[in-house]
Amino acid sequence: MTRTDIRFPVDGRTRQMFIDGAWVEARSGKVFETRNPATGEVIGRVPRGDAGDIDAAVSAARRAFVGPWSRFKPFERQALLLRIADLFEKHWEEISQSDTADMGMPIVRTRANKLRVLGMLRYYAGMATAIHGQTIDNSLPGDIVSFTRKEPVGVVGAIIPWNAPTAASVWKIGPALATGCTIVLKPSEEAPLTPLLIADLMNEAGVPPGVVNVVTGTGPEAGAPLAEHLGVDKIVFTGSTATGQAIIRASAGNLKRVSLELGGKSPVIVCADADLDKAVPIAAMAAFANSGQICIAGSRLFVERSIHDELVERLGKFASGLKIGDGADPTTEIGPLVSERQLDKVEGFLNSGRDEGAKVVTGGRRLREGSFAKGNFVEPTVFAGVSDEMQIARDEIFGPVISALPFDTLDEAVERANATPYGLAAGVFTRDVSKAHIVSRSLRAGSVWVNTYHAIDPALPFGGYKMSGYGREGGTEQLDEYLNTKGVWIKLD
Repeated sequence: MTRTDIRFPVDGRTRQMFIDGAWVEARSGKVFETRNPATGEVIGRVPRGDAGDIDAAVSAARRAFVGPWSRFKPFERQALLLRIADLFEKHWEEISQSDTADMGMPIVRTRANKLRVLGMLRYYAGMATAIHGQTIDNSLPGDIVSFTRKEPVGVVGAIIPWNAPTAASVWKIGPALATGCTIVLKPSEEAPLTPLLIADLMNEAGVPPGVVNVVTGTGPEAGAPLAEHLGVDKIVFTGSTATGQAIIRASAGNLKRVSLELGGKSPVIVCADADLDKAVPIAAMAAFANSGQICIAGSRLFVERSIHDELVERLGKFASGLKIGDGADPTTEIGPLVSERQLDKVEGFLNSGRDEGAKVVTGGRRLREGSFAKGNFVEPTVFAGVSDEMQIARDEIFGPVISALPFDTLDEAVERANATPYGLAAGVFTRDVSKAHIVSRSLRAGSVWVNTYHAIDPALPFGGYKMSGYGREGGTEQLDEYLNTKGVWIKLD
């Protein structure tokens, strides 16, 4: 499929946003540009929505929730989700190219996300007919029947980041449709094009007007009004911890329910008995995948001292062999960072690492020459000689940077791994099954992977401990986040 075949071509033209089943401009008439991070070229202009557009979308979502959508039976919601999944499958190349052009993820990775995203949609379709309450015997005198009902929470406001537009959109829209909620989605201003393509596919699948709305705009102008809106019953957010805290404060107006998947500084522990041939590439890509722009990036690499030097050397060789380039090239393994602002941030961390005394094993440079000149490229970087107090070992970088830290005992490694305000994910490499169980139980993180990384399935819950947020995405736990439980009592004559 060529780019001219794409229904939403990345040709710089101006799009509209999707409210109440119609394509509309921002009420202010304002737009903003979105650029290809590999080339710097403008690939689209989208409406710069604000509080008025958010209010229109929330009102449309409320009308749909109490209107026709409320009469959809579970099997009808299931059938709708299956139609959406079929359309996603049919247009997957368009979706993949849109994500790659808009935020830089290598096309091999966006294409490979197909199984996960289609699996999510079809999992939610299955769950749509599995929602039920319970009949519960009570101990009150007389003949009283008691049971519970699971009911949709109502209008959901969803705010997603730029690092995985397709998966993030589906992770919010899918459970809303499965449970009978309606949704207003606010994508990141850094990568708004794919969510608009998704809205078009939802419309083609027959989603009723107002059930799914997509409002583009900035965080302060559109995201904040969505979080504050008194017509929103639930906010679900993926992004930074600081923004998550602001959303909690904004939710107080009507005590709306909140689910947050926030930042991370995930540890990966490599024991001396690990299979290094397998551990090196997995541990490397735990941090380098999507150019490190992923909340679960395994950026703190704790290595048992007896193998530390060997592993770091091998890790450096692996990193230096990765191909950096435009994500549209099928041979690219490391694409650009999403924006110049993000590149400046990552470069600041690289300078901080050097200034604090860490040793650059490989990488550590912003790329400016030749084909990299107009893009936001940085080399995958491995630091050694890192201490736990250094900024590169404490703060979320959101770039392709690994800090290697030696340890002597497993108890020490676990204690240091847990010594962070975050708790989103962690990894362990060992051939000892007892160690695997002990360490996975001891790590304070929402997901722990042993001898693998980045494994995510729709049936398993995903989310954080501590400052990495609360609530879960995936599994039956996610559906509960979109449902209220009502107790019903009936006195029999």
